[in-house]
Order: sequence, then C-alpha cells, then structure tokens
Amino acid sequence: MEVLEGLFYSKEHEWVKLEGKKAVIGITDYARHSLVDITFVELPAEGAVLKQFDKLAVVESVKAVSDVYCPLSGKVKEVNSALSDNPELINKSPYQDGWIAVVEAENPDEVSNLMDSSAYKKYIETLS
Repeated sequence: MEVLEGLFYSKEHEWVKLEGKKAVIGITDYARHSLVDITFVELPAEGAVLKQFDKLAVVESVKAVSDVYCPLSGKVKEVNSALSDNPELINKSPYQDGWIAVVEAENPDEVSNLMDSSAYKKYIETLS
C-alpha cells in the first residue's frame, strides 16, 4: 500500500495535505484497495461547514458504501467535480487525481489528532 510522506492520516483512512489553511482531502490507497472498484462518489456541498471527523462524502464500490470523514474542521471551498463522471480516478490515483475536496481549515492544529505517514504505516500493518 502506498503511504505518502508529508500527509496526515486518519484511522478511517482519509488523508489530508495541509498548506497553511488549505487542506486537500481524499481517501488512502489502503481504503481504495479495501473497497475494490469505486463506482460512485457523493461529493460534499461547496460552502458546507464541517467539524473534524464529520461526514464529508460517500464512496460506493462494488463491495460497499462507505462514509468519508473530514479530517479537519473547516469550510468546503472546492470539490473534485471530475469524480462525478469519473469516480474511478480514486482507483487509479487516490493521492493526486482522486482527491475529494479542499477545505479551508478552521484550526490547522487539529492535525495533532491525526497520524503522520510512519504512524499510519504502523497502523495499517495492525489491520492485516
């Protein structure tokens, strides 16, 4: 499973790339593999205000329907509308083309409630 350096990870397998208050969010390679083929993504509404770990989106696959949680509190500034027509972008590129939303982080210090890449690698090893 690919785990990128420089990102923060949740126990529910979301990742966040934080640049100042800009937080780009998606699901991890581990989640993508667990779900198998993603066939539909219900994107959040732009402008929605969410608290840390509130439901952000929903992904459906041939195997399951799963909620995606917001790793940081903030306001949804942008969604990856390409996923509406091409949800398989998450299957092919969960960290680049398959991002789900950009949130303006209300409190970037909330990353202290998340894992760095080495802690996340150790965490997913315990799940195998």
